[in-house]
Amino acid sequence: MDSWLWWLVAAVGLGIPLVVTAMPEFGMFAVGSVAAAVVAGLGGGITAQVLVFVIVSVALIAVVRPIANRNAKQRPELRSGVDALRGRQAVVLERVDESGGRIKLNGETWSARALDSGRIFEPGDKVDVAEIEGATAVVI
Repeated sequence: MDSWLWWLVAAVGLGIPLVVTAMPEFGMFAVGSVAAAVVAGLGGGITAQVLVFVIVSVALIAVVRPIANRNAKQRPELRSGVDALRGRQAVVLERVDESGGRIKLNGETWSARALDSGRIFEPGDKVDVAEIEGATAVVI
């Protein structure tokens, strides 16, 4: 069997743990194997093949991995459900005070109460949602 075929088998073999363990380093070694297979297909000797495998694999680990780690840390936090409603702005539909009222939040009508006792919001006022308690929005 030709050496380029062995390199492709190695690439597939390295791709399996990549999928199973989600460790991107295996993918980088698999790419190094493909590069070595190309060198073997072009007639390069075993020394050139191994050298290309090592250089490509190490270069990918040295360059791509730090970039991927940096970008993984910069992902925006995705909030969903009631967590996504905190900090949103709403419009008062019925007078809101510490005992209750109604607001329009994210296109829906919600029961609401004022966070600060003694604070009153009149219809048409814009309020911010401080938190959600059950089915009641606490507004400021």
